[in-house]
Amino acid sequence: MEYEPTFPHRQSAHCESGVVANLIRQRGIEISEAMAFGIGRGLFFGYFPFIRINGLPLVTYRSVAGQIIRQFSRLPGFTLQRQTFRDRDRAMGELDAVLAAGHPVGLQTGVFWLPYFPRALRFHFNAHNLVVYGKQGEDYLVSDPVFPAPVRCAAPDLARARFASGALAPRGKMYYFAATPEHFDCRPHLRSGIRGVCRAMLGSRFPLIGTRGIRFLAGRLERWPARLGRERAILHLGHVVRMQEEIGTGGAGFRFMFAAFLQESAEMLREQLLQDSSAALVAAGDLWRDFAAMATRICKERTRPGDSYDELAGLLRSCADREESVFRTLNRWAG
Repeated sequence: MEYEPTFPHRQSAHCESGVVANLIRQRGIEISEAMAFGIGRGLFFGYFPFIRINGLPLVTYRSVAGQIIRQFSRLPGFTLQRQTFRDRDRAMGELDAVLAAGHPVGLQTGVFWLPYFPRALRFHFNAHNLVVYGKQGEDYLVSDPVFPAPVRCAAPDLARARFASGALAPRGKMYYFAATPEHFDCRPHLRSGIRGVCRAMLGSRFPLIGTRGIRFLAGRLERWPARLGRERAILHLGHVVRMQEEIGTGGAGFRFMFAAFLQESAEMLREQLLQDSSAALVAAGDLWRDFAAMATRICKERTRPGDSYDELAGLLRSCADREESVFRTLNRWAG
């Protein structure tokens, strides 16, 4: 059984926002990845010592997996079908049935089991999103938004990736848009997207979330050498940088993407405050990159004068201060 439709593949910075944008474009609605990320309330920060990824605390710079998809499913005119499975054969059979009906399908997968990823880039991360849009023989045609062109994936490999075990196990999750509006105007949804991100970054009483979470991580980080010893401190610091720079677009990249959303919104609404906020968030993203660069030098023991855990903690607190200022300004504007 073969399904070989064309699909408007476009390489993206982040898998979930890229999948959402590509699926919507396939329905004839032009939307940028940044706009999908912003309306989908994708920006976030959280440090959760009680949730472990490869034995180390979870650090996340984006909203929980599936947030962007769920947010679009709530918009007027969008109908999203979602399923998870216990049985691999049933999951693959349902994928074939939906493809045969003419719907490209979004999947949540484990990166480690996707053979088209270079071996050096495979790691155990189970919240990677991609689109399957066709099938040739036993190979599925895959639009993976982090790759420059579509790829192929053998059915056994895709099944294994869909049922990867461990943290954030996908359980065969698949989703597709059964309906979208004939015309979609982004403008009515810009304020709600901004307001949702502001609440996440400013409004939580939980000290591990948002700008409070960034400051909490700073306090932990500066005590790691004394509490954990040199080797364990480097292990924890390397994990923070890996989560920032290798998982999706990471800390700075997500800030740059939300800044692009603010810039698009400023042009649509002719609102200078959004343009200024975009520039301010780019500056915060640059500071996150400075943090990553210094942390990497410390991990590789190639330090420069001034590099230290105390200095890293200071950079994190500066990131928190800048982001708090940006989001308080946006929150007042968004009401």
